[in-house]
Amino acid sequence: MNPSRTRVALLLGAAGALLLALVIVSPVLLTGIPSFVGGGEQPDCSGGTRDEEASDQAASDIPADYLDLYREHGEKVGVQWNILAAVGKRETDHGRSDLPGVKSGTNYAGAAGPMQFLISTWGGKARIDVSSRFNGYASDGDGDGIGDVYNPADAILGAARMLKRNGAPENVRRALFVYNRAWWYVDQVEAIAKRYAKSGEVPVPPQADDSCDDPLVEAAPSDVVAKILTYALAQRGKPYLWGGTGPDAFDCSGIIYAAYRAAGLSIPRTTFVQWPFGVKIEQGSEQPGDLVFFNSGPGTSADNPGHVGMVVSKGKMIEARCRLCGPIKVTGYETRGNIVGFTRPLQHPDVQAQLKKLQSATL
Repeated sequence: MNPSRTRVALLLGAAGALLLALVIVSPVLLTGIPSFVGGGEQPDCSGGTRDEEASDQAASDIPADYLDLYREHGEKVGVQWNILAAVGKRETDHGRSDLPGVKSGTNYAGAAGPMQFLISTWGGKARIDVSSRFNGYASDGDGDGIGDVYNPADAILGAARMLKRNGAPENVRRALFVYNRAWWYVDQVEAIAKRYAKSGEVPVPPQADDSCDDPLVEAAPSDVVAKILTYALAQRGKPYLWGGTGPDAFDCSGIIYAAYRAAGLSIPRTTFVQWPFGVKIEQGSEQPGDLVFFNSGPGTSADNPGHVGMVVSKGKMIEARCRLCGPIKVTGYETRGNIVGFTRPLQHPDVQAQLKKLQSATL
């Protein structure tokens, strides 16, 4: 064979051997390769919806006073400002439309004002003293004591409250469908909202992301707590129902009662009995599975709490808050000013006995 050809063959053979070695490299050597190569980003489960910047289109299309109101009331109520703005655009072009019902009277369907509320949904009349008793979304967004359906500040606050009541910020599409029961309307509003955001998105709270469940469950202090959290987190997005214990709806203590039951444990059903049942613990030492109680609701006091949530991580709880507060969700508790205290039901003697039976049954 020609010597030059021999050298080429040897070089090709060496290259092939090196390539084969790389393909079958020992798993021990692979430990030096970062584990994130080829993987996706992990979700930010720390909580809070980011402050979405307005796009150039939003700045040019939305009147400055309306943009300020969308931002102010969106933040106050806890819904995406760009969804509010998109509703205002779709309904009346931010109050600029000259169609009937926008500035006075009602349209053919009975809707009025810049956010097009049905007068019946607003509260029965266009202008309502918000200190009086009424059934509706009439709101005082400018502090004058009157909920005026034609006042942009009042109407935008009312719209934010209605969207919140029906699923926003977690389930925006459901909230929009209730606002105007047509899926084409939902699609149009979402498309506008995305154009109004600099990011081109409609952000949702990180804790609404199902991918945030695994880190919470994996961090549970025990297998029993992991089972409790798994059940509770799976109920997010379901509605509040007074007296509800599932499976379709829950009240504040009902979801906790059902979550413990899913782990094979029996605890009291109501907030008023759950409070004295658990072993009291100091704030700061709470852990997942513990309960946090609030002085909230008729007939409650500093030692007779009327609302309860379950801790899922430090500073976070899952709660079924109230009929007008939106669906079951993970929220923060550290900034709530009416905390009564924390308890640990798992340390109650009755629950300890149940845990021993469960443990012996698995041996």
